[in-house]
Amino acid sequence: MFSFKLTKSDGKLVYINENTKISYQLFLDKLQEGQEIEVFMGLTSDTGSLAQLAKVHACIRELAKESGYTFEEMKFIVKKHSGLCYDAGDAEYCKSFKDCSKDELAMAIESAIELGRDLNLNLA
Repeated sequence: MFSFKLTKSDGKLVYINENTKISYQLFLDKLQEGQEIEVFMGLTSDTGSLAQLAKVHACIRELAKESGYTFEEMKFIVKKHSGLCYDAGDAEYCKSFKDCSKDELAMAIESAIELGRDLNLNLA
């Protein structure tokens, strides 16, 4: 899995820095001929982006496949691990990813990556 940011300059999308360009080239080099990839593009802002939502859900899907948990169970584990759940006495509530800020989604993605390391998965 690979995610990166581009910026519009002179009417074209360009890499925001040289590291992004190198990471993209490394990703391309690992692809096999004829292999399909899925691309999602969205605008960034202080609120969580659609790209972040896509990434956290993709990570959860991979974690669920490898761990034996269902997608919903793993989503709860990631939310709890990243501090998006709170105890309200008799019940526990978790914030929806769609209502999360950019930073909260970044924490959820990082939590998923950490949980993946425990399962020998590279989700970064």
